[in-house]
Amino acid sequence: MAQRRVQNKEATPYLYVPCLKDSYIFKVVLLGSTAVGKSSLAYRYVKKDFRDSLPTVGCSFFTQVLSLDNTTIKLEIWDTAGQEKYHSVCHLYYRAANAAVLVYDITRKESLEKAKVWLAELEKEFLPDEIIIALVGNKLDLSAEREVTLQEAKDFAQTKNLQYMETSAKSNYQVTELFVSLAHELLKQEQQREKTFQSTQWKRSRVDLRETSFPQTKCCQAI
Repeated sequence: MAQRRVQNKEATPYLYVPCLKDSYIFKVVLLGSTAVGKSSLAYRYVKKDFRDSLPTVGCSFFTQVLSLDNTTIKLEIWDTAGQEKYHSVCHLYYRAANAAVLVYDITRKESLEKAKVWLAELEKEFLPDEIIIALVGNKLDLSAEREVTLQEAKDFAQTKNLQYMETSAKSNYQVTELFVSLAHELLKQEQQREKTFQSTQWKRSRVDLRETSFPQTKCCQAI
């Protein structure tokens, strides 16, 4: 999905020179098994509160606006259902996503295996430079019951070139950092694409005068 970009003009009260501020909208999808805390992460980030959510039916939708590097970013966060019966329709929600967050529960090893299944599906749907993927181990507040070691998850994320972070929606540990980090990477990626596009357009529009041919005319002709 190509992000949507809006350019706002903010006129200063004393100067007649407009200030241009870029705005971007990015789609972020949360994927993972049921009860790993996807909804709690989104709710904590957007609502600044925690609640034990009931299982998501289909998909829930959140939005959050933040400012980075004099740029306004709106994250559209799609929280998908983790129950197996919804698995076949989840591709409808992650289609055209800019980023995906694969969430697992550090106290349930099988939830990491399920995250790997989601990753395999994303790899079929997107090219590597089309989407940013983060692997997130949630429920760090239950670290005494941990089944997935930090090193195991980090090693897997490294082999797949994924961002990695451990969080706790309940204790509000690294939740904001997770989404801000994603926003930074999305902005960096989009600005690089724009730079490449502009460079390509400039090269195409160049005119090499040395290669330009002019029609030759004869000013004089012998009779």
